[in-house]
Amino acid sequence: MNVIYPLAVPKGRRLSCEVCEAPAERVCTACTVTYYCSVVHQKADWRSIHEKICQLLIPLRTSMPFYNSEEEWQHGLQQLQQRQHLIEFCYTVAQKYLFEGKHEDAVPAALHSLRFRMAMHGLSSVELVPAYLLLAEASLGLGRIVQAEEYLSQAQWTVLKSTDCSNATYSLLHRNLGLLYIAKENYEEARYHLANDIYFASCAFGTEDIRTSGGYFHLANIFYNLKKLDLADTLYTKVSEIWHKYLNDHYQVLSQARNQQIDLLGKRFVNDTGLDEAQEAEAIQILTSILNFRESASDKSPQKTVFVLKTLIMLYYQMMNSSKAQEYAMKALTLVKDQQLDVQEQNNIQELLSLISAEEDHPIT
Repeated sequence: MNVIYPLAVPKGRRLSCEVCEAPAERVCTACTVTYYCSVVHQKADWRSIHEKICQLLIPLRTSMPFYNSEEEWQHGLQQLQQRQHLIEFCYTVAQKYLFEGKHEDAVPAALHSLRFRMAMHGLSSVELVPAYLLLAEASLGLGRIVQAEEYLSQAQWTVLKSTDCSNATYSLLHRNLGLLYIAKENYEEARYHLANDIYFASCAFGTEDIRTSGGYFHLANIFYNLKKLDLADTLYTKVSEIWHKYLNDHYQVLSQARNQQIDLLGKRFVNDTGLDEAQEAEAIQILTSILNFRESASDKSPQKTVFVLKTLIMLYYQMMNSSKAQEYAMKALTLVKDQQLDVQEQNNIQELLSLISAEEDHPIT
């Protein structure tokens, strides 16, 4: 049974729902330390994040007997490390859901990230800001603009009170404010915040970094909505070039390893993009959006379309998704032949196809 029995709850202890903080009536029987107000919220949390972290919560939410101060110190250190791991893991999972357009699923994971941050850093730390921004973006995706504004106000207030806010955090804050004003169709204010996003991201990571590219991408989307297609095209091209350079650098390393007869397939137990799951989802979202723009443009530029296709090929190849990589490679090859583009371009795509085919012929066992 999942139902909580009132007599079993210690006097004075209030059990709250993990999702909405309403009085809890149910408990997860797997971990027995997580509570819910309803079956709906229990299922939502399980689908989003709880299944992945269920057993990890037990040592964090139960008291254990200690026999001396050394044991207590060691246990406290382990809890601290575990909580830091869960902060990062829940944040990445929530980000991935957002990039995949699964805004409802992102909420519980983002809430977990926020609560772990509060437990570790306190209620007014600037470390809470990334989680507030996740919740704001999820709210925007669900059409809950007022709720998004509340989360963003909390994030802004926390940043204002802080004396050690990083450029990366400022960048995230302005990006989410830009997304808010895009949702409200206030494009002038959105452009202001996205320009600030690009500035702070450039200070933190450099102007040509993939972490800066999101600001350029959202700014391009604004110009697209305003029918300023030349400006949109310029920015989409810049974003494509940033991702192409990043992925091509990794691709060259893989190619050199193969040429040097290193047992590449035996070493690739994980993907070779150098990205976490959320960044991979972001890359897919950005590059497929740009591809759609290229393919639907009235003045089609086949070379620019092929460039985006090659970037997607490298992305999926390094993610070890051979079927998708091959799909985009065949699409690029067909376009190059139909448009009678440069022979070298055709050779480059053929090379990519050969690598993909070799990997399919020698799957990892």
